[in-house]
Parts: sequence; structure tokens; C-alpha cells
Amino acid sequence: MEEQNPENQLNIELSEEVAEGIFSNLAIITHSNTEFVLDFIRVMPGVPKARVKSRIILTPEHAKRLLSAMEDNIKKFEAINGRIKASEEQTGFPLNFSGPTAQA
Repeated sequence: MEEQNPENQLNIELSEEVAEGIFSNLAIITHSNTEFVLDFIRVMPGVPKARVKSRIILTPEHAKRLLSAMEDNIKKFEAINGRIKASEEQTGFPLNFSGPTAQA
């Protein structure tokens, strides 16, 4: 087993609130020449308005590292759980969920 040098360790704290996470079923990615902006949104059936629940701003270098890490993790997930089925069609706006429209 490889020994860890305490000087090279990073102590990461995770508050209870952040540990709960935020559900998102839509992500919008925009970029400029200096940053990538990832907006995570929760769209609800029958609700014509959705709010950004979290925004992450990355440098281009970190965005590329995130892409690589996501690809690696998806490969590992699929090796255990099988291929993730993704629709080839681009989702249009507004998003149409199946089922009845919500009523109050």
C-alpha cells in the first residue's frame, strides 16, 4: 500500500446541508474564453417555470478534468451496472413530462 505524505493531503469538509445534495434533471452549460458555467436545474412536470438550483463555474482546464473524470466514472458504472441508455434525440424546450398536468 502506498504511503501518504501528510503534507500533500487535502482536508475536505462537507457540511450536512451540502451532503444532502440537490436533485437536478437538466443541466445547461455555457462558456466564455475564460470559464465554463454549469447551471443545474430541477424541472417539474406541469410547471412552466424552473429555477437554477446550483451554479458551478470552472476554468477551461478544470472543465476538461471534470469531463475526463465523468467519462472514467461512467465507464466504471457501466462495467458494473450495464450500459446507460441515453436518448439520441435532443430534448426540446419546454420539456414535456408524461402524465397529467398538475392542478391546484
